[in-house]
Amino acid sequence: MTALESSYIQNRARTRAILSTISNDAYWEAPIPLRHPFVFYHGHLPAFSFLTLNRRSRNEAPIDDALEELFRRGIDPEDRRQANDLAVDRWPAREEVERFVGACDDRVMAALRADRPADRLAIDTILEHEAMHHETLMYIVHELSYAKKSSRIFSHRDDRVPVHEPISISHGSAVLGYPSDGHEFTWDNERDQHTCDVGAFAIDRYNVTNGDWLAFVEEGGPTPHFWERVDGSWRLRACYERLPLPKSWPVYVTHEQAQSYAAWKGARLPSEAEYHRAAFTSPWGELRRYPWGDEPPSERHGNFNFRRYDPEPVTASPSGASAWGVEGLVGNGWEWTGTPFAPFPHFTPMPTYPEYSADFFDGRHYVLKGASPVTAHTLIRPSFRNWFYSDYPYVYATFRCVR
Repeated sequence: MTALESSYIQNRARTRAILSTISNDAYWEAPIPLRHPFVFYHGHLPAFSFLTLNRRSRNEAPIDDALEELFRRGIDPEDRRQANDLAVDRWPAREEVERFVGACDDRVMAALRADRPADRLAIDTILEHEAMHHETLMYIVHELSYAKKSSRIFSHRDDRVPVHEPISISHGSAVLGYPSDGHEFTWDNERDQHTCDVGAFAIDRYNVTNGDWLAFVEEGGPTPHFWERVDGSWRLRACYERLPLPKSWPVYVTHEQAQSYAAWKGARLPSEAEYHRAAFTSPWGELRRYPWGDEPPSERHGNFNFRRYDPEPVTASPSGASAWGVEGLVGNGWEWTGTPFAPFPHFTPMPTYPEYSADFFDGRHYVLKGASPVTAHTLIRPSFRNWFYSDYPYVYATFRCVR
């Protein structure tokens, strides 16, 4: 078996594992109202792989035109009209979806075994696409009633809330993006590599914690989406269980909420370039592949790649600190920046997924950097950019303050 076949099989296994945690009747539910029900994602992931690799790259015959169109593409959270239209559609029976999924997988595996060089961009596209959807699937699972998903209990710890020490970052440059002529797979919005001049700033060593946010709530600040008030005490609605609010964990909030907190503190959110300077440069001028250096990402560097389904204390991974001493820049929650999602210079849509980025260059999405607990390790690279609407509450997104 080739490495490509193995990667595809591993992706499909994780998708099945995630879907196996929901009850049979939840299969038709859409816990996030402006997202599709689980049945869509069951069909979409293999359908996208088949359409991208077999149909678009290899010009093969279809399996089922109607199902391929139904499962072709998801919806944006703001597209209420499309969401309402599809909510009343009659989805196929689960047995029919299973047959379609199996047929897609068979055709994709046959194409992977052929391993044509001309297919490589399409192959990389489908592998990363499914890995990214594992995270978005977890956001939907998170919103499902506890009664409709199987329990996955992890050990948790809550440390003392750290004192926030602003770390001074000197004036200098930051390198954003990936070279257009580079040979590693990247999405179109990651290219073209360019250098930015970044003024001096101070950035918090740690992400803002639930304990920090609690003081904000007590002064009238908004309640985060994942918090609940039970019998006079705050609880965290974790993915598979409710917990007493872990005050040392990073708070997950919307971009709008993060901006409000930062303003309350007399600060602001970092720009994308400032994040890069704090994460991937050093006081002595070194450029790093990761905040901690060139060593491949591992468990000791941060909370990512499904090691946990929930956060952990912001002080839990000192080995992942950047050269400046900023901790937790990768893992434990995506980090909001103040930078609207926009193309880099010389942006060119990718041929295997031309609508991937271009549909979202609207000034209403904001760039996130880093990774969450359920971000695949294959997505951890300096150039990777995530983005969401400023009021979208379901993403595992935290932040830190800059002055």
